[in-house]
Amino acid sequence: MGTADVEAVWRVESARIVAALTRFTGDFGLAEDAAQEAVAEALVSWPRASPTNPAGWLMATARRRAIDAIRRRVALQDRYALLAADPAVNSAVDEDVDLDRIDDDVLALMFVSCHPVLSPAARVALTLRVVGGLTSEQIARAFLVPVPTVQARVTRAKKTIAAAGVPFELPPAGERRDRLGGVLSVLYVIFTEGSTATSGDDLLRPDVAYEAVRLTRMLAALQPDEPEVHGLLALCELTAARFPARTGPDGSPVLLADQDRRLWDRTAIHRGLAALARASARGPYGLQAAIAASHASAPSVEETDWDRIVVLYEALGRTAPSPMVELNRAVAVAMASGPAPALAIVDELIAANRLPGSHLVPTVRGELLTRLGRRPEARAELELAARLCANQRERSVLLGRAAALS
Repeated sequence: MGTADVEAVWRVESARIVAALTRFTGDFGLAEDAAQEAVAEALVSWPRASPTNPAGWLMATARRRAIDAIRRRVALQDRYALLAADPAVNSAVDEDVDLDRIDDDVLALMFVSCHPVLSPAARVALTLRVVGGLTSEQIARAFLVPVPTVQARVTRAKKTIAAAGVPFELPPAGERRDRLGGVLSVLYVIFTEGSTATSGDDLLRPDVAYEAVRLTRMLAALQPDEPEVHGLLALCELTAARFPARTGPDGSPVLLADQDRRLWDRTAIHRGLAALARASARGPYGLQAAIAASHASAPSVEETDWDRIVVLYEALGRTAPSPMVELNRAVAVAMASGPAPALAIVDELIAANRLPGSHLVPTVRGELLTRLGRRPEARAELELAARLCANQRERSVLLGRAAALS
């Protein structure tokens, strides 16, 4: 087994291993460090002799690493004695691992990594590291930040959790529901960054987006009675279904009106619609998923039910008001009723300075002005959008559209 095999096993099993180790040791940081050490050992050992049970090998090795670390902590001798007495610790490395309560363990791990005591950036980094199994290098590449920055965020997050005395346990039902929104927001941020990169040379980062989908599926399986979890899953599935048509062969963006809908992933659409059926019709993720479903079910842009999308955005604006919702509503209004009323919405956003520095506002305004025949103004807006845009692919498209208005 080579490096790719080790990484594949780790991506699938990491959350289960770290969660189980945290339950056994009571120390979240120690568990994650021990698991990483086991992976490093696997990279050396597996090419020489492949284990028959890779997950069991990683678990047993990580347990031994954890015991070694605890042994070095004089103050934790009692805990070491308890662990050392566990017969599972001394079992053969290929023995099946007892993963009783593992569903609750993984869910607890999600709530710990998304704890409100951490900053949003730290929650994202820690979730991708300990629940998603991504390396610091992979996280850094995904979010275009230096590797030391990611490592520092993860290290600080673990120290913050330890200092705050965050227990490794599922929050009580009432508190869990209160904190579920934080978990969902982390997964939403990860998926959003993957579906439209904020900067860099690529429009999409599918590996990041699909990791968010995988984690959301896991959360939906562990929390099947939470409608908003299914809402986020539906939104992710329906949005990711359009990925194959969103870029051309050279990676350049393809606008919705120009996409070959035959390339859309119909299986993902079916999964998204199934999740939508279990979502909340009034929750913010359920409403966004309903909008995505309207697009997914339409044969073309012209045949899309834009009036329904406008109504859904109005409902979303009441449930989760934000300037981005208003900007998206303006786009839908333009399709349903024409560019003039949509331009009024955008101009209100500009007058209130609600999206300062965003390239999306001049992008939408430039398109509306183009449709109204106000070409010089439209070109100025698109050039402004290109200056503000940090994504190289989007910037090239904006400059091309501006040049076409010369």
